[in-house]
Amino acid sequence: MSSSQSNLTAFAGFRRIAAGPRAEVIALLRARADEPPAFVFDDSTGEQLDLDLRESANVVSESAKHDEQAARGVGRPKLGVVAREVTLLPRHWDWLSRQPGGASVALRRLIDEARRVHADRDAERAAREATYRFMTAIAGDLPGFEEAARALFAGDRARFEELVAPWPEDVRLHLHKLAATAWSVS
Repeated sequence: MSSSQSNLTAFAGFRRIAAGPRAEVIALLRARADEPPAFVFDDSTGEQLDLDLRESANVVSESAKHDEQAARGVGRPKLGVVAREVTLLPRHWDWLSRQPGGASVALRRLIDEARRVHADRDAERAAREATYRFMTAIAGDLPGFEEAARALFAGDRARFEELVAPWPEDVRLHLHKLAATAWSVS
């Protein structure tokens, strides 16, 4: 999901003040510009974002995107293919050279297969990492933070929920939302 399509959640202190599609959250934050700044998080990654809330920000970011695409050039940009470096041992290159379609086709096929086979595990790991990023940024000083982080990565849902139970309600609810996928496979 690209950053322009992602859902965001904004907090003022420990209180959730906005949540939803990026454009809607930005509009709400612009409307409250005279109030203390909000902490904004990307729901898919848990990362704290530093948004430029000026009305002209969208124009600037679009031109920056165009400059970045023009500078890229290598690969097949119109198809979304970007050339990057891969470091392999000689035996890996030998094996790849014997594959039908060449190295790129073989690598894409291997990656697609690994993504399919490990999708649940990868989603669980991503949910834990997103939860941890959010938790660190907003709740790092709250009592039981370190133990809650240990429980999160240990996959101990009951212990995690017990430790975050006394935390502010909006923080706790957002943690449960972010961590939902982290518990589904365990």
